[in-house]
Amino acid sequence: MVSTNDLKNGMVLDLDGQLWSVIWFQHHKPGKGNTVVRTKLKHVLTGKVVDRTFNSDIKIETASVDRREMQYLYHDGDSYVFMDNDTFDQLLLSDEVVGDSKNYLLDNQSAIVATHEGNPLYIELPAHVELEITYTEPGLQGDRSTGGNKPATLETGLQIQVPLFLTTGEKVRVDTRDGSYLGRAQ
Repeated sequence: MVSTNDLKNGMVLDLDGQLWSVIWFQHHKPGKGNTVVRTKLKHVLTGKVVDRTFNSDIKIETASVDRREMQYLYHDGDSYVFMDNDTFDQLLLSDEVVGDSKNYLLDNQSAIVATHEGNPLYIELPAHVELEITYTEPGLQGDRSTGGNKPATLETGLQIQVPLFLTTGEKVRVDTRDGSYLGRAQ
């Protein structure tokens, strides 16, 4: 249990049997009445974001979320296999837990796996990853005043828009939050 006065960003709360992560909070003292704490909470499993207001100094149940760095090994068709870097135990994650992160996973890549009471919740990837372009059309620069983009397929199967000058076989940096092209890999 934690007081609403002690909330912090990233803290995971157990409200009505569901896990919510605090992404924003603010203490508010209206002209009349008691102080309240306004929060923006993100549902850990679905990603839904809601606004919720709590009275000041009430107790809220917190959830213990264990975040461990693990190494992605392979996809066996039904699940994604991760290995704990400390204990070398293997953990099988379903497609629902991995979600869109599968578009950025390469063998032997590190990721943070969050679990609650032994149940995997989600994975966190670095802000960007480097992936190789496996196929893209040759870029033909026509008579345009600004640079254009073209579709490119990456080694994970993800399709993104890249500048016309890139060719098959080059490595690019991709933002894992929105799938956008960030630049050539060094």
